[in-house]
Amino acid sequence: MKETILKSLLKIEEDFNVKILYAVESGSRAWEFPSKDSDYDVRFIYVHKQNDYLTIDQMGIGKK
Repeated sequence: MKETILKSLLKIEEDFNVKILYAVESGSRAWEFPSKDSDYDVRFIYVHKQNDYLTIDQMGIGKK
């Protein structure tokens, strides 16, 4: 499952043009009480590329 999660995080980086700085497992699995049908919860901290922070347009709206 770790490989699947890592691939998903890489895809998020590519799709949204961000860099994931830190990712951590959360939810019932992190607390060591998952049920048989528990999913995998991952939270992460990310940053956009520098140019995205230096624009006057809201990201995803309009053109830079």
